[in-house]
Formats: sequence, structure tokens, C-alpha cells
Amino acid sequence: MEENTKKSELEVKARKWLTERGVELEDIAELVYYLQSKYHENLSMEDCLYNVDRVLTKREVQNAVLTGIQLDVMAEKQMLDQPLQKTIDTDEGLYGIDEVIALSIINVYGSIGFTNYGYIDKQKPGILKRLNDKSTGEVHTFLDDIVGAIAAAASSRLAHSNADDVSIDD
Repeated sequence: MEENTKKSELEVKARKWLTERGVELEDIAELVYYLQSKYHENLSMEDCLYNVDRVLTKREVQNAVLTGIQLDVMAEKQMLDQPLQKTIDTDEGLYGIDEVIALSIINVYGSIGFTNYGYIDKQKPGILKRLNDKSTGEVHTFLDDIVGAIAAAASSRLAHSNADDVSIDD
């Protein structure tokens, strides 16, 4: 990871909020490994973490993280009007706005992200299983989709970089 790179206030806040909501970058990197290990013979967790870090440098991603987490927090505090409060509390299946925010992250690295995201959203491995646990009293209606989308985007970035698309975002 590029630790010497100066981060914007938006990026710092997005990273901080992920951590405060119980999501470490290593958790997302594990999802990238889950998605990509069978396609990349020598894939390391360091490679996965690097790609997660790069995804989080994107302003579109930062905005999605902050928006989704803010809505989850407001729902936890019962600050939304009905029927939206109940819809977000229960992560109602036909709501779909949580996935729409996730799509803004997936789109950053092209269409391959759609298949990565769809697969991981159905499988719910690792941190996604915990974020989907409704028995905790926490609301992660948006966060689970955002985390899955970051992993899908990082997986897409990894696929592009392995195809020698070196100018993917640097």
C-alpha cells in the first residue's frame, strides 16, 4: 500500500467510518482473495489489500461509503420516517437502493465488477456474513453491499492489472 500518499479529508473519513463500523481493510481483502484466488496462481493477501486500498482512493467510492454508512447509522438511531425506517431496519428485499449505491462502486472498474458483486452478494462469505446478521441490533443494510462492492471492484482492478492494463487508475 502507498502509505506516503496524502489522503483527502473525504478519504480519511470514509476509511475511519468503515473501521468504526467494524470493517477492516483486511476483511475486504479476504473477500477479494475469495473471489480471485482460483484465477491467479500466486495471489497474495498483500496483492488483495493493495487493490482494496487503491479502490478506496476513488472519490465515487468514498462518497458511497459515507452515504451508505450515514443512512445505516440514522436507521440504527431510529431517525428515519416510516415506512423508510422499517424498510432499512429489515433490509427489505425489494428496496434495492442499497444495491444501487453499491453499483456506483462497481462501475469504477468496468463490467467485470457486476459478476464479482453478484456472486459475492449471494455467497456472503467472511465479513459479509457478520454484516448480514440481523440479531446484533446493528443496521448494515447499506454497508454489507458497499463492502461487497469494494471487494468486487478490487477484484476487477486486479483482473485488469493482470491483463497488463497498467493505466487502470494511476
